[in-house]
Amino acid sequence: MSVAASTSPAARSIVPVALGDRAYDIHIGAGLIAGAGPLIQAVVPGRPLVVLTDSNVADRHLAPLMASLAASGAKVLEPIIVPAGEASKDMERLGEVMDALLARGIERKTVLVALGGGVVGDLGGFAAAIALRGLDFIQVPTTLLSQVDSSVGGKTGINSRHGKNLIGAFHQPRLVLADTVSLDTLPRREVLAGYAEVVKYGLIDNPGFFTWLEANGQGVVDGDPALRAEAIRVSCLAKAGIVAQDEKEGGLRELLNLGHTFGHALEAEAGYGGELLHGEAVSIGMVMAFDLSVRMGLCPAADAARARAHLAAVGLPVDARHLGGGTWTAETLAAHMAKDKKVKDGRVTFILARGIGQSFRCADVRLDDVRDVLAASLAGHAS
Repeated sequence: MSVAASTSPAARSIVPVALGDRAYDIHIGAGLIAGAGPLIQAVVPGRPLVVLTDSNVADRHLAPLMASLAASGAKVLEPIIVPAGEASKDMERLGEVMDALLARGIERKTVLVALGGGVVGDLGGFAAAIALRGLDFIQVPTTLLSQVDSSVGGKTGINSRHGKNLIGAFHQPRLVLADTVSLDTLPRREVLAGYAEVVKYGLIDNPGFFTWLEANGQGVVDGDPALRAEAIRVSCLAKAGIVAQDEKEGGLRELLNLGHTFGHALEAEAGYGGELLHGEAVSIGMVMAFDLSVRMGLCPAADAARARAHLAAVGLPVDARHLGGGTWTAETLAAHMAKDKKVKDGRVTFILARGIGQSFRCADVRLDDVRDVLAASLAGHAS
């Protein structure tokens, strides 16, 4: 997955996800929402479509998408709109979406189009996986995080009071349309949250990309169109390569969880009301993973410091001290980790690092070391 970034991408690019008879393309570029109709018709010609989106995205992007679908001659059912925010990824909202789908008279040839960020993509993908025992679906991600991560690879699901994404299914989309113009409407905080997932690909196994991000990451965050398109392209190439080799997370794909074991524990403790965004939790979690690697004698301290410095420089959080407080404890966060979906035989699998771009799976981690790293982050300094 070693991919060198360039600074002059084509206006649009296509990244294939090679999964045999379930292969699909990721289209990246400007204007893809307004031009979605012909692209979707080329993949699922003549089939009924129903769009799922959230209240924020609907105001900005639903009308041009619906117009393009109608102009292409597609039969488009009444769209389904859910409230914006992580709280919509729960069993109650899933039930409402299922009822709405069935009320529209869907058939097995109906295609669900998920227009929105990671919440809509995860919720819509899971609804498609279980409605009538499986509908095709298409991802139209509108956030940086969903364009570089959650829309690609077929992981779908909802949250439980026991933890994040514990209820779900692998269900690959038929097409992904990542319209870079949609990122211009995002609050800066949302862009930063997505950027954490971009950095992840450099830290996993592409040190050249991480070096490119050190030089160009601020431009990506600030909205340079060419830099954004290139960061998305390289990120999608990275994820597509891993998914093609390990679709259902039998080993290699677990590397994509760098920072997520820690991050999901932070999200569970914060709740899902917006106090902590997923990408913010991943940023803190990646720093914790590098700190744990240093504590275990696996990673040079200089590499951990470099990862922390870059994330902090663009404006991402790098420790847990701003998350409220004194009521948070290392023990509480460790308890959340014990419920992580990656637990095997009672042991938590961590993604650690031997350096920048040298991540690996590790199930042999002392709980005392984990608690020390958590405590240090809660105190606002490196372990």
